Amino acid sequence: MWYCLPTHRVLGGRVERRARCVELLAESWQYILDNQDRFGEAVVVHLRLSIIALLAAIAIFFPIGVLASRSGRAGAALIGVVSAARVVPSLAVLFLLLPFFGLGERPALIALTLLAGPALVINTDAGLRNVDPVALESARGLGMNAFQVFTRVQLPLAVPVVIAGIRTASVEVIGSATLAAFIGAGGLGTFITSGLTLLDERLLLVGAIPVTLLTLGAESALGGLERRLTPPDAA
Repeated sequence: MWYCLPTHRVLGGRVERRARCVELLAESWQYILDNQDRFGEAVVVHLRLSIIALLAAIAIFFPIGVLASRSGRAGAALIGVVSAARVVPSLAVLFLLLPFFGLGERPALIALTLLAGPALVINTDAGLRNVDPVALESARGLGMNAFQVFTRVQLPLAVPVVIAGIRTASVEVIGSATLAAFIGAGGLGTFITSGLTLLDERLLLVGAIPVTLLTLGAESALGGLERRLTPPDAA
């Protein structure tokens, strides 16, 4: 893949490098065409791991973020711990789970769910804490109880920030799912690991380009949703 990198060499060298880059992309595409079943299965596994992990993370960590936003100093301490956990490398989390869950999809799903957690907790907490107090007081003045204030006022106003957390988590999960191949969970990471083992740049691209496209697609879709849900005066 280094053939595609910019260079300060003479024009002829640049032309040769670009030609090799195009050739490499063509070879990668041909490999996909020749191995459609294997490639399709890898895409399905990658998406399954990513979607299940993201949904599980939302179900687990969104409520934790809500509790953190309502817990004062305890919530602030929790956010500090969660923020510190973000520095743990994805691969380290996967390997830490191996002694307890073995190889396969289960440890990969658990690891990906844990990796998605910090962004969801932090953004949920931030979104709920930063809702305009005037809006909350107005809702209480209209006779709403605490649950109604939360569901009808506070949560809708915090949704764009929460969506931003889901967007960050989705990018982290889709990218980190490539590492699941190291513990036998499959996915597009299998092409990357094979490419590294065999020093085959074609296989590296077969795995890396679809993962990049999936990440950009998730980022774009959730970014658009976030913008649509952001009030005009807050944009």
